[in-house]
Amino acid sequence: MISQFKGSSIFFHSLQKFPKNLKAFSSSHVLGRKMESPADTLLLLSGKSEEENDAAKVLKNNNTLKTGEGVELVLHSEVKLENDDAFRIEEYFNSLSTRRFGRLLIYSPRLSSTHDVISQNNSDLPLGTVCVADVQLKGRGRSSNVWESPKGCLLFSFSIQMEDGRVVPHIQYVVCLAMTEAIKAVCLEKGTPELDVRIKWPNDLYLGGVKVGGILSTSVYRSKKFYVSAGVGLNVGNEKPTTCLNAVLKKVNPLSRELKREDVIAAFFNKFENLYDVFSEQGFQALEGLYYRTWLHSGQRVIVQERSGDQDQFVETVVTIQGLTSSGYLLGITDDGQMCELHPDGNSFDFFKGLIKRKMS
Repeated sequence: MISQFKGSSIFFHSLQKFPKNLKAFSSSHVLGRKMESPADTLLLLSGKSEEENDAAKVLKNNNTLKTGEGVELVLHSEVKLENDDAFRIEEYFNSLSTRRFGRLLIYSPRLSSTHDVISQNNSDLPLGTVCVADVQLKGRGRSSNVWESPKGCLLFSFSIQMEDGRVVPHIQYVVCLAMTEAIKAVCLEKGTPELDVRIKWPNDLYLGGVKVGGILSTSVYRSKKFYVSAGVGLNVGNEKPTTCLNAVLKKVNPLSRELKREDVIAAFFNKFENLYDVFSEQGFQALEGLYYRTWLHSGQRVIVQERSGDQDQFVETVVTIQGLTSSGYLLGITDDGQMCELHPDGNSFDFFKGLIKRKMS
């Protein structure tokens, strides 16, 4: 995740608004039993192929996952899920066509945070392991914000391993792009109207001027590798707290088929793996054209207010956003042709409520 630059207070105005042991429960008992606290958690391990299922067995038998107290690990083959609201694991795997990403699944009906499961175990998990939850109790957002995670929301985090730390900040952009492309692909496959989900820099997803999703990427460096944990929250079938994909589809065409979480996440990994390969081999520059066609900011004019030397006066500068710099921040140009890099001030919930302008040589 891009580190936040701490600087003096400035103000920003946009000239454009964007818009322990498993008892013999039946499956309904497993998902329907009363959970008294967030620690009363069930984690189901499953794989697409025999190889991933063997990995799942090792994780369970070795009991090395850092999960906290009261968490029960169980193989998917040991439990049959019948709850209508449960994530349909078989449907997901049937739609998944990747070689690496998303093939080992950790699933929970109710979980504190998918991101915590991945980030706390990243170096011990196979590349591309994904954790999915139906409901999150303490979903994480940027700057320690809490992401509301009701039923119907697609909630997942997955593991990535990278060696070049210079490109780690860009991985969140690849994740955002893969999700917008996945939504288009699912709409096309299902014959529904296309949903024009756009990217708000750096890691939010918007539809019709309303936020419908967000991305969180964190990383740690260990044994000469960056272990990246990427988390996604997407409003697929939950109209609260904002709106969701299916609600918008119904407005466009009441007869439209609803999108399923399983289809969206499978399409995401199918897209992400391809984009990630391009990114790894050619750099983010190879994806910039597609990214800029998907984000909200090309040509956006903003006013950056910076304190002058005496700290009592403000100097206003109008900047037009051109794209991204090589370090992953916003590239802007002033009206007099000066190129600059725009950094968040580290204090605002919305990146576009506080930017610091740095001249570029």
